[in-house]
Amino acid sequence: MSHSSRLGADRVSRTLASNRLGVPAVVFFVLSAATPLTVVAGVVTTGFAVTGIIGLPVAFAAIGLLLALFAVGYVAMSRHITNAGAFYTYVTHGIGRPAGVSAAYMALLAYNLLQVGLYGIIGVAAAPQLDDWFGISVDWWVIALVAWAIVGILGVLRIDVNGTILAVLLLAEMAIILIYAFASLANPAGGDVSFEALEVGNLFESGAGAILVLAVLGFVGFEASVVYSEESRNPKRTIALATYISIAVVAVVYVLASWAMTVAAGPDNIVPFAQEFQNGVIFIQADEFLGATWVDIGETLFVTSVFAAMISFHNTVARYVFALGRERVLPAALGRTSPSSGAPVAASVVQSVIGLVVILVYAIFDLDPLVQLFFNLGTTGGFGVLALVALTSVAVIVFFARHPSGENTWRRVIAPVLAMILLVIVVILAIANYDILIGVASDAPERWILPGLFLVAAVIGLLWAQFLKTTRPEVYDAIGRGANAATGISVLDLSAQEDEPGQPSLR
Repeated sequence: MSHSSRLGADRVSRTLASNRLGVPAVVFFVLSAATPLTVVAGVVTTGFAVTGIIGLPVAFAAIGLLLALFAVGYVAMSRHITNAGAFYTYVTHGIGRPAGVSAAYMALLAYNLLQVGLYGIIGVAAAPQLDDWFGISVDWWVIALVAWAIVGILGVLRIDVNGTILAVLLLAEMAIILIYAFASLANPAGGDVSFEALEVGNLFESGAGAILVLAVLGFVGFEASVVYSEESRNPKRTIALATYISIAVVAVVYVLASWAMTVAAGPDNIVPFAQEFQNGVIFIQADEFLGATWVDIGETLFVTSVFAAMISFHNTVARYVFALGRERVLPAALGRTSPSSGAPVAASVVQSVIGLVVILVYAIFDLDPLVQLFFNLGTTGGFGVLALVALTSVAVIVFFARHPSGENTWRRVIAPVLAMILLVIVVILAIANYDILIGVASDAPERWILPGLFLVAAVIGLLWAQFLKTTRPEVYDAIGRGANAATGISVLDLSAQEDEPGQPSLR
């Protein structure tokens, strides 16, 4: 093979397969990461039980509007920068390479916590069903290993294969949520539908900060749309539409489902009801209004909801690792794709190894898979994503201040600034209420250690960026180029203009 042929093949191996995903497929990936049924069955009832107030439906609406505001600048930037690194790339182009590498390390930590945490809940959720249906009694970690193997195999296949599986699982999941919600609305406590939980005044009660943070956790995954920009058809249009559609769908479903719970239980009774039955609230109501068969269906879909989220987060993490390997911030071998599937195989395998190690450690030391694996790690991962969203909002402002790129004032300045202010407030509330989020005493060390992990990751990122600048300047200079790192074209400090057909959007 000639040198030019080898170089061409190498460049192809460092790019993801393009034109594989349309708007629906990206939406399915995003919504699967949001795990709607898991949120409705878990986060919603936890919110009622922990805060003692009924304003969660309003909190979901408020956070949905806030994230839509953030998305204005976020998707505007996506029209000028196409990269599977998402937060990493945006922060790099906006604030600088050191901050970008810090964001990358924070993102890897956050998404890994979210992804591996799910192995705990799927084992706990599926074990009783296997016992009821087949009389099979297995430990949670056995189920987790089976799920791990399936996710690992899917991770090295074509991305559109994963999208098809997620579509089937997600549609069934959303359907059962709507069926449960309308059944609850049709059977209001006391005979009258109450709108008390939808009153805006609920957001100004003591403890509202905690429910805002819990509402944010329900949306985690919406930001992953740009991770698939390199693999999308017409990414400028696809990513924008997928992002807005995902936020809107999630907000509507969560508001409807959480409000329906208060209607069925009664606004005065939902808090004690949630405190007594916790995650079982939605299934208890379904059993009363629909019957045991619908409960069985819902509990099964709860398990598939978690499985769908595993697939989605696995792909997200693999693409972050791939993006960093392609630019040699991580080992270059991680930045290559399969010629046949276009999937980032090495990055996917590394993510699978991490999952395997976590499952084995928790099994060997007999740690609680529900609280210590799923809840604590998942909540902490969600906080990390929130912090990254806030950081990215700053990057969007700085990027467009340097390169207006033809965007109007609303997209460049007004929406990003408003989003940044509100997101910083929510981050502060999250830190202040972290003991509530993870259910520990206010003086427990975990309330500072877990969120503090992201500060540690950020500092390591800064130090690594400085090391690269000093010892490997060619790698440092390539940070943020994305797919162009394979061609030698630099896009750092250059804004994109509107494309002409077949032409790169570089200036």
